[in-house]
Amino acid sequence: MIYSMTGFASATRELAGRGLNIDLRSVNHRYLDLQFRIPDDLRPLEPGLRELLVAKLQRGKVECRIALNPLPNAQPSLELNTDALKQLRALSEKLRAAWPSVPGLTAADILRWPGMLGTDSVPIDEMRIACHETLRDVLDEFTESRAREGEKLKAVLLERIAAAEQQVASVAPMMPKIVAAYQEKLTGKLREAMAGGDDERLRQEITLFVNRIDVDEELSRLTAHLSEVKRTLSKGGAVGKRLDFLMQELNREANTLGSKSANAETTKVSMELKLLIEQMREQIQNIE
Repeated sequence: MIYSMTGFASATRELAGRGLNIDLRSVNHRYLDLQFRIPDDLRPLEPGLRELLVAKLQRGKVECRIALNPLPNAQPSLELNTDALKQLRALSEKLRAAWPSVPGLTAADILRWPGMLGTDSVPIDEMRIACHETLRDVLDEFTESRAREGEKLKAVLLERIAAAEQQVASVAPMMPKIVAAYQEKLTGKLREAMAGGDDERLRQEITLFVNRIDVDEELSRLTAHLSEVKRTLSKGGAVGKRLDFLMQELNREANTLGSKSANAETTKVSMELKLLIEQMREQIQNIE
């Protein structure tokens, strides 16, 4: 499969009355660039989460956002902080020993004491398991979304390749007519040159003719490169860099074809090819 570097996925699961939410979003990038937006108390989990992403992704600027938020209408489960309760009791006994007339603490006083009540906490190992499972779910959805986008990019590229192959195939039938026209033009120059006895000019004209007309090598290379692009797309995987290299080679041959053009028709083919190659190159920038 071909994967786009652009994608988004999100998942939420309930954990101790709170919602654990993980978002993944990415855009194209030359290499794999991972960025985490994560609460400080979950920061120790980042290395393990990073390993999960590196194992699945090859390229792209990927942002992973993790948040723990209270669920709507969730009733928090409150519990007494036993350590704080013991400390408060010891302080109260010392105070009453030093000042017996001081009234004792009521239940309301104790409950209002800072830090006396707390919500359920999740052990770090349980939180790690929950984060890893949620991230795996997000990664599956994320990969599917990138694959769907990748298939669209593949279809666009195959369409452009077919158009480029048509342009390349149109050149060969033109060549006899182009050669005949150029030979007729060259014949007049040769007669003029021979009348003047200018052998050096004759050799120059022949050399120029050979260099300008012979585009068989360029056509063969263009055909081979286009076939390789199709093969690479069929192979799938992380092929973005390979495709980008092939676009450079195609553009080089299209430029050479244009420089050797002997008439307006082959010049037009060269321009059309370069346009199609540029359109493909822009799409390939989004392929992993």
